[in-house]
Amino acid sequence: MPGCLIQNFRLFPRIPLALLAFSILPSIQPGPVWAAGTSLPVPRITLYPGDAIRADHLVDRVFRSNAMQRQGYHRAREDLIGKVARRTLLPNRPIPINAVRDPHLVVQGTVVQIVFREGPLTITGHAVALQSGGNGDVVSVRNVDSGIIVKGVIQDDGTVEVGSP
Repeated sequence: MPGCLIQNFRLFPRIPLALLAFSILPSIQPGPVWAAGTSLPVPRITLYPGDAIRADHLVDRVFRSNAMQRQGYHRAREDLIGKVARRTLLPNRPIPINAVRDPHLVVQGTVVQIVFREGPLTITGHAVALQSGGNGDVVSVRNVDSGIIVKGVIQDDGTVEVGSP
């Protein structure tokens, strides 16, 4: 009953305060027990937006498990190698999932091959990309021959498939 000792301090003024403090300590509950930790890949150097992430850019660092459980951070190096930084990534800090992206297959201002397919018919041509994008992204391109702007979906091989939906 730590409260009783403090209330009775007026009755026993000669009891040192340190003794009262020690009588309170057993009632204090210990804080949470931290687990061994979670190892996360972190940048070894500062990575700026547009920088490709290589294996030598990453090191593993152990973080407290409870602090990292509810956060959206990359947990494996394999998920990061070859990706591109969307924003500045600081050394020894966990990398949020939304801070990296796949590299662009089509870069704005470059000439790309456009493909129109319908049944057995395939028509190919060339166009200038008006937007950058990765696999599956919808981008606008300008046909080199006609100057017409069309939208298409970027394919795995870097071509842009155009046509009616």
